[in-house]
Amino acid sequence: MTHIIVIGGGAAGLMAAGTAAEEGAHVLLLEKNTRPGRKLAITGKGRCNVTNNCDVSTVLANVPTNPRFLYSALGGCSPADVMAFFEREGVPLKTERGSRVFPASDRALDIVDALCHWVRRLGVQVMHAAAEEILTADGQVCGVCAGGQELSAEAVILATGGASYPLTGSDGDGYRFAKVTGHMVVPPRPSLVPLVEDGSTCTALMGLSLKNVQLTSFENDKKIFTGFGEMLFTHFGLSGPLTLSASAHMRHFGSKRYRVEIDLKPALDEKTLDRRILSDFSEHKNSDFINALGGLLPRKLIPVVVDLAGIDPHCKVHSITKAERAALLRTLKAFPVNISGTRPVAEAIVTTGGVSVREISPKTMESKKCPGLYFAGEVIDVDAYTGGFNLQIAWATGRLAGLSAAHKME
Repeated sequence: MTHIIVIGGGAAGLMAAGTAAEEGAHVLLLEKNTRPGRKLAITGKGRCNVTNNCDVSTVLANVPTNPRFLYSALGGCSPADVMAFFEREGVPLKTERGSRVFPASDRALDIVDALCHWVRRLGVQVMHAAAEEILTADGQVCGVCAGGQELSAEAVILATGGASYPLTGSDGDGYRFAKVTGHMVVPPRPSLVPLVEDGSTCTALMGLSLKNVQLTSFENDKKIFTGFGEMLFTHFGLSGPLTLSASAHMRHFGSKRYRVEIDLKPALDEKTLDRRILSDFSEHKNSDFINALGGLLPRKLIPVVVDLAGIDPHCKVHSITKAERAALLRTLKAFPVNISGTRPVAEAIVTTGGVSVREISPKTMESKKCPGLYFAGEVIDVDAYTGGFNLQIAWATGRLAGLSAAHKME
């Protein structure tokens, strides 16, 4: 008999499997892909933001959904613990802006390889098959049906991920297993996902990438997020790292209105930017207005800014009024984009929603409804902002589930 079966070979599943094996359990890892860690290998544009170099309280402050549920998990597996683990497994790490931690090589595959070598060294058996059903007897777990076989187990750890990036294996199977075993699943929604514009401004700017800009998002005119970094205009709206961060704060489409404002010149306050505009105007006083902004903006952005500022593109620069210059200044400091929604959950980096935390013990990750069933990672209704926090949740819940499952059999 295999003592523990782990369903899902992603970040949480690999951590759970290796941890349980370290505690002496016989572990079978079920992974439907040809090798574990497929989604992990593409995170962070192939670089893998392993965790955030911060304390546990900072992690919790970056978890908008059910942070208190994670106290025990993070208490036993902090960012410092995660960093020490990967360094110990031969992956040098580095900390970048925002305390984001990456492998020094900038290769996500180094993280995947380290985890795979670790579980293999500990004797974890990996079976490349999709789980079809969780088997129960007398209300508790007794195994898994996979690959046409009934596999016996004393405990099962469900670490299937959410519903984002379904081609990597995170196709929502875990929600189905949870429902069949009597659990409530909070409907999954996309988080850390590109945004869809209500309008056509972004379509006109499709393909334009901006660096070192500041984006502020509003919910019913209340400021809910401000960030600095890179973003991209697309045929449907906005994408890029800054957009993904903003999207995590937009959770009530349909009942609330959202918009973003982009500060195209965040390094300059309004007075300094106005002086810069006046300086440029003095050099182009006899030119058409639309031809006087080349020093301020990318060429593709100029006609859109001119239109939003409400200034005749062919009026001479020397005839622009103080009020018109103020309108240009406002547009440069608060370039507006109305948001109608997000792209589909399949395009999200993570999902918000999942198995209700009310039905999981926060001290063990074991189900309160089905003894012997444990949960880890994104399948649980917890999610965080960008910066390595979601992977930190996966490591911490995976480790706690692995420890708890192994110790229960003692």
